[in-house]
Amino acid sequence: MKHTVLPPRGSPDPPAILRLVGHPVRWRLLQELVRSDRAVVELTERLDAPQSLLSYHLGQLRAGELVSPRRSSADRRDCYYRIDLARCAQLLQAAGGALHPGLRLTPASSTTPNRPVGRRSRAKVRVLFLCTGNSARSQIAEALLHHQSGGTIDAASAGSNPKSLHRNAVRVMKQRGIDISGNRTKHLDEFASQRFDFVITLCDRVREVCPEFPAHPERVHWSTADPALEGSTERASLPPFERTAAELETRIHFLLAAINEPSMN
Repeated sequence: MKHTVLPPRGSPDPPAILRLVGHPVRWRLLQELVRSDRAVVELTERLDAPQSLLSYHLGQLRAGELVSPRRSSADRRDCYYRIDLARCAQLLQAAGGALHPGLRLTPASSTTPNRPVGRRSRAKVRVLFLCTGNSARSQIAEALLHHQSGGTIDAASAGSNPKSLHRNAVRVMKQRGIDISGNRTKHLDEFASQRFDFVITLCDRVREVCPEFPAHPERVHWSTADPALEGSTERASLPPFERTAAELETRIHFLLAAINEPSMN
């Protein structure tokens, strides 16, 4: 009897994800978007390519559901493009398995808290999250990063126009076993003289007024909708805050992976 250890032949065509990311322009676009959400004008400058060409390739990536646009809250004429890293991971893991079962990658858990985080140097990595009011998005991000890193990352948050801590931000974090009810909101000027490794803006408006910080930290933008402004019952509605927390959990999971990888720093 003949035995074989080879997997049965599948489709003769490579998985769509490989054809999609294999184009040099699309690969460069993805390399830019893994670092930060970016407007089209930024992408044209960074790739030194005409907008018409990039719009075509962004359209291809959108059709593959690898990237998505979000209208800027600062200037409605602009869009920020973001990458869906979770979907990229899922498709790339499956692509390996399509060639051979032994090549299917096993994803790391995106929900495991208190995961030890490596350090790029002896100094503790410091991350500052900024939004306008420091009432929800940046407070949630600060708490999640501290929780997911097991406290090995020094996380802080502030706003350009601080408001009171939003009760729904407290509620969604309480559901995750994290108490932020005692947090105070802070103006970004409070941190203007401090050193950070990463300054992450979560609001399109605050990105435009974000000052320079000492030691030139890496500037990252995550264009995140203000959950307090979604829906007609904005102050009573919890689902927008739940969506924001879930989005930030995923982004922070990948941020921690980047901090742990020297080639990303």
